[in-house]
Amino acid sequence: MTSLAPMLLSQRVAQVCLFLVGAIAIFGGALQMYLGQPETAPRLDNVHRFMGGIYLMSGVMGLWAASTIREHNTLVFLMAATVFVGGLGRVLSISKVGLPEPHALWITYLVPELVLPWIIIAAQVMTNRQMAGAAG
Repeated sequence: MTSLAPMLLSQRVAQVCLFLVGAIAIFGGALQMYLGQPETAPRLDNVHRFMGGIYLMSGVMGLWAASTIREHNTLVFLMAATVFVGGLGRVLSISKVGLPEPHALWITYLVPELVLPWIIIAAQVMTNRQMAGAAG
């Protein structure tokens, strides 16, 4: 059951970050499904569009988790980890094949994927501590 009490600031921070990464994933996933991987083998285009669908739906889950954040704990951590591991995938790609052009765009994608998860995790840890203190 959802509480009518005001939301903790730490919980609001996690919520805003989840809304942000959810929106990014929905936009990015839809774009990847639409664009595919031009000028490549059918196998790579197929995998690219499949992963675009996964990305899109993880965005939907992020928006849902953000809108129902009072009901979640572990899911918030899992969503943060999902975004961070995706960012690590970009880092691995950059280390293996280089930074795509335009460089600034891809760095703009990468930075939030490596930073926002830590903000979400810290905010959720603070929320958990505050909730435990209020209950005890």
